[in-house]
Amino acid sequence: MHKIYIDGSWVNSSSGKTFESFNPATKKSIGTFQQGNAADARHAIDAAYDAQKKWAGMPAPSRARILFNIRDLLTKDKERLGRLVTTEMGKILPEGLGDVQEAIDIFEYMAGEGRRLFGHTVPSELPDKFAMTTRLPIGVVSVITPWNFPIAVPAWKMAAALICGNGIVWKPSSDTPLCAVELVKIFEKAGMPKGVVNLLTGPGSSVGDELVRNRAVSGISFTGHRDTGEDILRKAGVKRVGLELGGKNGIIVMDDADLGLVVDGIIWGAYGTSGQRCTAASRVIAHEKIAGKLEKLLLARIAKIKIGDGLQKGTDMGPLINEGAVRKCEKYIDIGKKEGAKLVCGGKKGSASGHFFLPTLFTGAAPDMRIAQEEIFGPVLSMIAVKNMDKAIEAINSVDYGLSSSIYTKDMKNAFRAICEIEAGLTYVNSSTIGSEAHLPFGGVKGTGNGVREAGITGIEEFSSIKTVYFDYSGRLQRAQIDTD
Repeated sequence: MHKIYIDGSWVNSSSGKTFESFNPATKKSIGTFQQGNAADARHAIDAAYDAQKKWAGMPAPSRARILFNIRDLLTKDKERLGRLVTTEMGKILPEGLGDVQEAIDIFEYMAGEGRRLFGHTVPSELPDKFAMTTRLPIGVVSVITPWNFPIAVPAWKMAAALICGNGIVWKPSSDTPLCAVELVKIFEKAGMPKGVVNLLTGPGSSVGDELVRNRAVSGISFTGHRDTGEDILRKAGVKRVGLELGGKNGIIVMDDADLGLVVDGIIWGAYGTSGQRCTAASRVIAHEKIAGKLEKLLLARIAKIKIGDGLQKGTDMGPLINEGAVRKCEKYIDIGKKEGAKLVCGGKKGSASGHFFLPTLFTGAAPDMRIAQEEIFGPVLSMIAVKNMDKAIEAINSVDYGLSSSIYTKDMKNAFRAICEIEAGLTYVNSSTIGSEAHLPFGGVKGTGNGVREAGITGIEEFSSIKTVYFDYSGRLQRAQIDTD
């Protein structure tokens, strides 16, 4: 039985209750976990609050050494952890290993920030006066993460929060608690001081609510469903809140595109991770001149996708995370048919031994159909035919989300129109909608979030505050905007 981690100790929940985590490919239990409650959350917040000031007082390069230790331990343990990601979440092993590699990369990057954490020096408008800014931690941060990247997404958040000097209380998804337990064990082994990082497993209705409302929490970082994000904003009060809330990402394919390259990108974007990425491609917006040919090429490639346990060699696509995800896909298949789109492949469950769903393609979709508007989070792709670039831009921008986007074209003007006119935080040219790198900002616009960017140089902005400092060495009272003659 696995425990929660509070103030440097592995303990049982005060609730006395537990839950199980299951392998989505086999439906077999992989462990029993503590069902944390509000009392546990308060205990963890208090521990983080007490530890945070000492952690923040440690020079940032010293904090960085611990982050480098985490990087090294993740690298040493990459194979085991990658297999664990595949076992608990379901993605195929190369993607499970990639999940861990993202964590390695972001800890390395953020550790490097320990010798930067830049402020600015600027001239004062008055003589004998010096002006600068410095960067400070925000305090205790609640980190609430999803199941689809159970190592990488927590690493994005916690690496940045830690290098800035914050204390952390982390609540992972209840679908992937074992990955969380193993990551915290690595933190512990790396020399993280007790109380700086705390782990709570359990339901959002009790644990999550306390992490949002508690007045000792200064910041919240959440990745997940938009409805939950909106609820967090209502409950949080005056706190720093960072939200990443999904996407309905489109790939524009113009009539001059290299269709072989396009098919590679669509298959990877739509069916990689079984469509369970916030950046997954769920819409193809194709020029009508090549839409028919592209459909045939896609169907030929989809027919070759091998579905199964992600640990088995040769598997191309694993299961969905749970039975609820399967039912959601089934619901949208019915919706798409009723709306008049044509189901040309897939649209049903795969093997009954796990939560499998066949790679699915709708054609003849319209931009305003629900299957082209709402986030399905599964291997369901809709193809929309358009007459020209104007209509393509109109279609790709017609959704409430604005996370990732892509265009395939050989026309430089169309490429730059996409960069300038698509309403999204990410745009790829002649590449798919997935594949963000740790040293570049990640995030979206519109319903995807509230403007926060994770990773890259902007990643530390979510977890730090700017203080402006003035040194007046004139020896007399000077008044800005008044004593300027």
